[in-house]
Amino acid sequence: MKFNDGYWLLRQGVTAAYAKQAFAAETSESTISIAALTRPVEHRGSHLNTPTITVDLASPAADVVSVRTSRRARTVQPAPAFELHPTPSPVTVESEGGHVSLRAGGLTAEATVSGPWGLVFRSGDRELASAGANGLGSMQVVDDPNTPGTSHMMQRLTLPVGTNVYGLGERFGAFVKNGQSVDTWNQDGGTASEQAYKTVPFFVTDAGFGIFVNSPGRVSFEVCSEVVSAIQFSVPGDELEYLVVYGPTPREIVEKYAALTGRPALPPRWSFGLWLSTSFLTDYDEETVTHFVDGMQEREIPLSVVHFDCYWMKPLQWCDFEWDRDAFPDPEGMLQRLGEKGLRRSVWINPYLGQRSPLFLEAAEAGYLLRRPDGSVWQTDLWVAGMAMVDFTNPAAREWFAGKVRTLLDSGVDAIKTDFGERVPIDVVWHDGSDPVLMHNYYTFLYNKTVFDEVVRARGEGEAVLFARSATVGGQQFPVHWGGDCESSYQSMAESLRGGLSLGLAGFGFWSHDIGGFEGTPSAALFKRWTAFGLLSSHSRLHGSESYRVPWAFDEEAVDVTREFAELKNRLMPYLWGCAVEAHRSGIPVMRAMLLEFPDDRTCRQLERQYMLGPNLLVAPVFDNEGDVEFYVPAGRWVGLLDGQVVDGPGWVRQRHDFHSLPLLVRPGSVIAVGSRADRPDYDDAVAPTFEVFDLADGGSTVTHLYDELGRERVSLRVARDGSRVVAEVVAGVEQLTQGWRLTWAIGPFGGRTGPTAEAESGQATLVLDLGR
Repeated sequence: MKFNDGYWLLRQGVTAAYAKQAFAAETSESTISIAALTRPVEHRGSHLNTPTITVDLASPAADVVSVRTSRRARTVQPAPAFELHPTPSPVTVESEGGHVSLRAGGLTAEATVSGPWGLVFRSGDRELASAGANGLGSMQVVDDPNTPGTSHMMQRLTLPVGTNVYGLGERFGAFVKNGQSVDTWNQDGGTASEQAYKTVPFFVTDAGFGIFVNSPGRVSFEVCSEVVSAIQFSVPGDELEYLVVYGPTPREIVEKYAALTGRPALPPRWSFGLWLSTSFLTDYDEETVTHFVDGMQEREIPLSVVHFDCYWMKPLQWCDFEWDRDAFPDPEGMLQRLGEKGLRRSVWINPYLGQRSPLFLEAAEAGYLLRRPDGSVWQTDLWVAGMAMVDFTNPAAREWFAGKVRTLLDSGVDAIKTDFGERVPIDVVWHDGSDPVLMHNYYTFLYNKTVFDEVVRARGEGEAVLFARSATVGGQQFPVHWGGDCESSYQSMAESLRGGLSLGLAGFGFWSHDIGGFEGTPSAALFKRWTAFGLLSSHSRLHGSESYRVPWAFDEEAVDVTREFAELKNRLMPYLWGCAVEAHRSGIPVMRAMLLEFPDDRTCRQLERQYMLGPNLLVAPVFDNEGDVEFYVPAGRWVGLLDGQVVDGPGWVRQRHDFHSLPLLVRPGSVIAVGSRADRPDYDDAVAPTFEVFDLADGGSTVTHLYDELGRERVSLRVARDGSRVVAEVVAGVEQLTQGWRLTWAIGPFGGRTGPTAEAESGQATLVLDLGR
C-alpha cells in the first residue's frame, strides 16, 4: 500500500503521524519499551494532544528481535494468531549515550532516545537496516470525506545498497522482489497473475537478515517500490509487529524462521514416486483408472500413487465424502485391488459443502458452517452451487470433518488432496469470534491441520501426506504443497518454478506442480520437457484439467522419457531421502534457490530458471522444444550426472539437450548415494547401495548418510582423498549393509560408469580406490 505522492508529498486523503522523538524509555533485563512522540519534544508539555507510538523490543530466540509498534494500547488479544515456537536465549539490554539497545545473539536493535527518532538493526558494526525520519508512522487514509477512513501502521526500513529481497510466499512473478508491490491475501488466481495461493508475510534478503510480519491479515509490502531505497510494510489498524531474523546467510535466515514457525513433517517415502491423476474434467470411472494403471505397468513406467480428482463424488455434492457408485460401483474393492498392485491411493476434497450434499443440512443444523452476521449460513454459487464453508474455528466441526476424512482412510485411501481454502469471505461471523479479516488467510492453516492430523492419527508419524494448494505461515508443517492451476506452456512452466523457489524460502520443504500444465493440453515436446523437470522435483504428479496426462497420449518417446526419469528418481532416492530428512530437520527445501547454497556468488542471487535439488545436484530445466538451454555454473569442476561431461565454473553455459536429458550437474566433491532399485521409491537404502564420488579434491573429505523411513541415521560413510588414493570408511552402521556396498569414481554416463570401482562384502567397512591405475 502506497501512502506517498512522490517523495515529499502524501497522497490525497492520507495524513501521517510519524515517530519523531522518544519521550520516555523503560528497560528490563530482556525488554525495552519506548514512547515516541509524533512531533519533536520542544517543552515539558509536548506530549499533550500528540499521538504517541509505543515501540516494544524483545527477543523470542537467538538472532531474532521482535518489534511491536502501536498507537493504541492492546485491550483485546487479536484472534486468530500464528502459532510460534519461541526458544528464549540470553538477551543483553543496554542504555548509553542517548541510545538504548537490545542484543540477541548476533543481532542488535538500537533506538535513539535523545534527539530525532531512529531505529537501527546491526550485526556487530555492520548496519543491516534502519528507520529514521518518516520511517515509522500511524497513517490515516480517507477515501471518502463522508467516512472516518482507516488507520494503518507502517514501517519503512532503508536497505544497504545492492540488497535483493526474496520470498513472501509462492509468488509467480520475478524471483527477486525489488520493485514489486505485494499484499499477503490468499486468492485463487492461477500461476499467471500477481495473486497467490500461499501468501507468507516473510521475506529474506541477501544483506544478512529477513523480516517476518506477525499478522495473519493483509500485510502490504512495498519492496523498493515507494521509496526505492527502502522496504515498507503496513497493516490495517493501530498495531504492527515484526520480527527481524539475522542469518547472516539466507540459508540460516530460513532455518531460524522455520524453527520459529514450524518445520515440515517428513512425508512417507512412497510419496516421492510418480503420481498419476484422473485429471479434473475428463471422463473417468473404474475402468478408465484400471486401464491407465495397467498401461503404466505394461510400459514399465514406475508408478506409486493413483489420484482420484473431484468426480469420484457426484457433481453438485462436493464434498459429501461418498463415492459416485455409478462410476465406481465397488470403491472399497477397487481401492483394495489397486493396493494389491503396490499402489497408494489419493482422493480430492475441499472445505466446502454444496447445498445438494447430503451433509449440508446436517452440518448447518449442528452449527458447523460459516454464518453471516444475521445468523444465516453463508453461501455462494462460485464453484459448487449454493455451497457453504466448514467453520474450522468450531472444535466440534473440526472433529466432524476429521471423522469424514477418517472414513476415507479406513476404506483404503492413503493421501488427501486438500484443494481450495483461499476464497474466504470477510462479511461473516466465526464460531469462536475470530476477526474475519485475520481469518481470511488463517483459514487454510486450520483446514490443512485438521486433515493432516487425522491422517497422522490413522496412519502414524511418517505416513501422513497431503497435496495442498493453499497455505499461510505454519502451513509448511503439513506437506506436500503444489503450485496450483498453471497453463500448458513453457511460460507457465517457468512461472511455476519461480513460485516454488519463492515458497521454499518460507520453510516449505516439499513442493510439486502439475506436469504438463493444468489448463490446456501440452504439446508432446512440452510434456516431455516438463516431465523431466517434474521428476526432478521433490514430488511429481501427472495432472491436467480437460485432458489426460498418461504419457502415451502424447507419443511413444514421451513413454520412454517418463520411464527414464521415473527410474532415475527412484535410483536417486537414498540421496533425495537425505534431502527430505534435511528439510524436515531444518526447513531448508529439497528444491532450493541457488542463493541458499551459494550466498557469496552474486550471480546466484538473481537466478530463477535453475535450482539445486538438495545440496549437490544442479538442475536447469529446458524451456523450449529445440532443447536450447543457458544456465549458470558456480565455481568448480562440475560433472554431468547423466552424461559424465565436465563443466568448469564459474560461468554461463549454453547446451542443447534432447528430450531424454537436461542439465543435471553434480557439485564438485560430492558423494551421491544411489539405490539398488529403479521400480519404486520406498525400498531399503542399505541394500547394496552405490556411493558415487564426483571430483573429490586431493586432501578433501566428506560424510554421507543413509536414513531409515523415520529419518534416523542408519549408515554414515566418510570418503577422503589423499593423492590418487580414495578411502571410504563406514564409520557407523556397517552391520546394516547386509548385502555389501559399492564405491565408484564417477566417470562416464549414469548406469555405465567407467571410473575405478570397488565392491564390499557384508560387514566390510572400508574400500579403497586407486585413481592412478
